[in-house]
Amino acid sequence: MDRQVPVTMRYKGVVVDNAFRIDILVEQKLVIELKSIERLAPVHGKQVLTYLRLMDLPLGLLMNFGQATCKDGLKRVANDYWGRIA
Repeated sequence: MDRQVPVTMRYKGVVVDNAFRIDILVEQKLVIELKSIERLAPVHGKQVLTYLRLMDLPLGLLMNFGQATCKDGLKRVANDYWGRIA
């Protein structure tokens, strides 16, 4: 498990070092984005999905510690990964 993982982004020949940082990356396969806010907004899920797409990873978790229970603050985000396995 790695924390604050910097990610380099490449697009049409342009390289951006440290384009963003992933809060937690587990075994180079699972992105975990941490928040501590009253309520998640749709943009937070889109943020995790963008990370997954740029890194070509299948699954991410969005964890909000501002909720009453852990279950209420946990959201699974899946990339359209299965279509690329064939």
